[in-house]
Amino acid sequence: MTRRVFAVVAIVLFGFVFATLATSYTEQHSLRRLAESYVQLVPQKLGAPNVITGILLTYRAFDTLGEVAVLFMVGAGVVLVLNVDRWPHAAAHSSEEPRPSSEIVQSGAQFLSPLIAIFAAYIIMNGHLSAGGGFQGGAVIASCVLLVLLVYPHYQLNIEFLTITESVAGVLFVLTGIAGVIVAGGFLDNRILPLGQFGAFFSAGGIPVLSILLGIKVGCELSVILDGFRPGPVGQKDKV
Repeated sequence: MTRRVFAVVAIVLFGFVFATLATSYTEQHSLRRLAESYVQLVPQKLGAPNVITGILLTYRAFDTLGEVAVLFMVGAGVVLVLNVDRWPHAAAHSSEEPRPSSEIVQSGAQFLSPLIAIFAAYIIMNGHLSAGGGFQGGAVIASCVLLVLLVYPHYQLNIEFLTITESVAGVLFVLTGIAGVIVAGGFLDNRILPLGQFGAFFSAGGIPVLSILLGIKVGCELSVILDGFRPGPVGQKDKV
């Protein structure tokens, strides 16, 4: 009885908080001074129509580098804790064979996987022009990997290749930032390359390069995390 009363009180309090937020919300009809300055500064100084991507990969790119470093540590922790190859006693509790997918599901995955991969590449490579970027494209890449793992339970990712690729992308990201210190105005300055024509595919300096490296790094890290959470006994995954 006490738990029910506590649950009812908690629900009422949460409802009151959300109702207060909903009733006190007012839509802003104009940008604040800081946001307005960024909206004007990014296209003029960085040559990127997408203001958010310009901010993430230039003005706060060092913070973005820290975020992907945290994601790398998460992936490493997941592999260390959940890798059944390192913990044989955990495999004894997962001896059941995974149920194979139907032919319809497999055919659908074979049709959708290339489209998802192309869409991910489009999001990454056009992040400086429209909505998207490295983080978003990397997440879409991971969703494609997740689809493959769900449809083909025996498929084993090449974790070593993903790890090496992720590390190389991270090193190149840092080296690109150092190049900004040498030839431009500071660390991760996008003016290491010509800004080009505004709105063109090859424009915005080094932002597209950073976006591609970020997409590769995030996609590999999330794929490793997904594979770490996948159940499966030792020795029964197919080597692909």
